[in-house]
Amino acid sequence: MGDIQSIDAWRSRVVEDSEKILAEVAPPQDPAPEARRIADGAAVAAAAPWAFSTRRVDRSAVTGLDKSSAPRAGDLVLARVDALGHHANLQLADGRRRRLFVDDHIVIAYGNRYACEQFEARVPQHLGPCHLVAGGGIAALALSWHDRISRGPTRISPLGLLTGPAGRPLNLGDFALEPRGHGAALPPVIAIVGTAMDAGKTQTAAYLVRGLRAAGYRTGYLKITGTGAGGDTWLLHDAGADRVLDFTDAGMASTYLAPLERIEAAMDTLLQDMADHGIDTVVMEVADGVYQRETRELIASARFAARVRGIVIAARDAMGASAAVTSLAATTIPVLALSGLLSASPLQRREAQQATGLSSANREELATAAVAAALRDQALAAGMQRAVGA
Repeated sequence: MGDIQSIDAWRSRVVEDSEKILAEVAPPQDPAPEARRIADGAAVAAAAPWAFSTRRVDRSAVTGLDKSSAPRAGDLVLARVDALGHHANLQLADGRRRRLFVDDHIVIAYGNRYACEQFEARVPQHLGPCHLVAGGGIAALALSWHDRISRGPTRISPLGLLTGPAGRPLNLGDFALEPRGHGAALPPVIAIVGTAMDAGKTQTAAYLVRGLRAAGYRTGYLKITGTGAGGDTWLLHDAGADRVLDFTDAGMASTYLAPLERIEAAMDTLLQDMADHGIDTVVMEVADGVYQRETRELIASARFAARVRGIVIAARDAMGASAAVTSLAATTIPVLALSGLLSASPLQRREAQQATGLSSANREELATAAVAAALRDQALAAGMQRAVGA
């Protein structure tokens, strides 16, 4: 027994001596390593990947971090990735998708989101933990999401709002595009309106752009509502659009919950820019479906009606197309044709034509000069009739 007690005493002395030695030679522990790492917010932000939503921002304007102000839609934020969920990649300003890892620092923008197939999210009233709710770099507090998103949203911790020389938070609105002011007449606009998210609106727009280009028109693409993301932008560049713009170019991270007046002002700014760049036809996509609040208000506005010569409806099926035509009956803008997912099925096309009296065009048909030019001519003729009637 005595030998065992001696061994225990020896072990205790060894442990005590080891702890004393380690305390003397080991460097002191940093009680707040994260605070030390972000002490120079401008340097950390400069080294971090910047999301697509921030692509117009002059990065040299960043001077520090504001760790106390409540965020606003469009504010730039430096955030840490805490746990990966649905969005495991970040769309960068140059179009690349960057793989995210836990503890990555990223620069994104606050914004609200409305996406029936993904997230409903709002800008929080604090700088506490929230979520990455869009691959284009949108920070918000996710309120609900589609059942198929089994992993939930990616969780992030905001480390501070990026500030400029005056010490105030920088906002996307500070870097919004301004027309060059040449005063050129606005080009005719064909609007692509859908029955829902993922009804085929962007594909319809891309192939119509191809067809208009084939017919010899300088064609621009404008997405006027939605959530900041790069996929649509890069697709339309690939489709050959002569100029590609969206609401982020007008200083908005997203348009959900934005006042109608601001969306209308953004539309006019971006259309004037198209005119200043010599664009003679614009294909303008309106996000989500006709029942979504901003879409519904925009379509019903006199300003939208004054800019748009005709509408192409992108629908998933014949019933959706029929409901969309009925919903648009109050507007004076003519519906030119149907397209979208339904156009891939001969039976759906037949049903839709019988229900609405409208012809339909699939992607390959829209990409031909004959079909695209005919739609443009139809829109211009209808616009002249509206002007005479007015």
